Amino acid sequence: MNVLVIGSGGREHALSWKIAQSKDIKKLYCTPGNGGISDVAECHDINATDITGLMDFARNMKIDLVVVGPENPLAEGIVDAFQKKGIPIFGPVAQGAAIEASKIFSKELMRESSVPTAPFRVFDDYERAREYIEARQAPFVIKANGLCAGKGAYVIKDLAEAGPVLKELMVNRIYGDAGRKVVIEEFLPGIEASYLAFADGNTIVPMPASQDHKPLLDNDLGPNTGGMGAYTPIPFIDDDLDREIRETIMLRTIEAMRNKGIPYKGVLYGGLMFSGGRPYVIEFNARFGDPETQPIIFKMKSDLLPVLVACVEGKLNDIEEIVWKDGVSICVVLASGGYPEKPEKGKAIRGLDKLAGRDDVMVFHAGTKKVNDRYITSGGRVLGVTAIGPTYDDAIKKVYEAVTVIEFDGMFYRKDIGRKALMTR
Repeated sequence: MNVLVIGSGGREHALSWKIAQSKDIKKLYCTPGNGGISDVAECHDINATDITGLMDFARNMKIDLVVVGPENPLAEGIVDAFQKKGIPIFGPVAQGAAIEASKIFSKELMRESSVPTAPFRVFDDYERAREYIEARQAPFVIKANGLCAGKGAYVIKDLAEAGPVLKELMVNRIYGDAGRKVVIEEFLPGIEASYLAFADGNTIVPMPASQDHKPLLDNDLGPNTGGMGAYTPIPFIDDDLDREIRETIMLRTIEAMRNKGIPYKGVLYGGLMFSGGRPYVIEFNARFGDPETQPIIFKMKSDLLPVLVACVEGKLNDIEEIVWKDGVSICVVLASGGYPEKPEKGKAIRGLDKLAGRDDVMVFHAGTKKVNDRYITSGGRVLGVTAIGPTYDDAIKKVYEAVTVIEFDGMFYRKDIGRKALMTR
């Protein structure tokens, strides 16, 4: 098969790396790709939201399957456009991607279908929203309705924070039209987790649950980022809890979408909060997570490509059971100086060659470019150092030993990725 992966981050490198190993792959392309992806796929500089350009490329290269990484092209209808041209593509149509692109659509879908989530109110008028928050007590959460690159949700712990946040979203429009409407919901204390599942419109096949670390600094301090690391599996999710998530959240959501005439295909990603021992949906995403994909895919033993095809064709029930490697997989993100506000770029990366060829460690590239056979930084999250080991302690030790091998000016990273697992065993 000729396969095209769309995107340029660590998630897309993990997907490309895995697809390149498939027995069914003939030629692998990625647009626009990055330095690491260029080692396993032929990269072409086409923006992920240039739907017309991507369709032309897919036709010219006789692409048999397109795999969409980021959320923006999904929300803009790339799957709808490719389907109209008869080009097989992995991901939900725009109406399905609204489960991520519109917090209001997602919350109302959950309320209608009895998917457990925090109670909420929706506002499209700033003054009414302001009056509402002034009459309530903290903590609570304010969320922009639209896509904000993972930065549109604010946990209000002090009421004095609420007014300025609301004004920034609804009046100053720091995220444009994404903040024209807001969701204000109750705060759920607990432990967060990411639960990803393959979906074919009728059923799901779950992946191992994972846990992201969004704050910039150790102990979950500092501003939120795109994610500073992740690990899988999560020790407190036993078979009974996993079954509850599948039945009351994931399958129930797929059924609700199907009842709306929107067969949901691709990846359904539940951002969950375990509060009082029960799972609640904080948000849904319509694609693979980043950095969760890196440790999940590194743990996957089965061939990924047939699973992606089965999702597109509505035949997940026909595939063999997915086999996962034993042990714990952990990804630590190495970020540029100045991240997340003003990441430095153009710094030479050293030490990658010392980790090449290992089967227990893989470095997935995110913000890198390859220039004259050398890698340089080109973004905020630069690399995702990923390791697998038999236990949490072993995997943590192994991944941080690998991290010390790599250097670039301004490099920093969290030093506590995976430690939460040791506290919840």
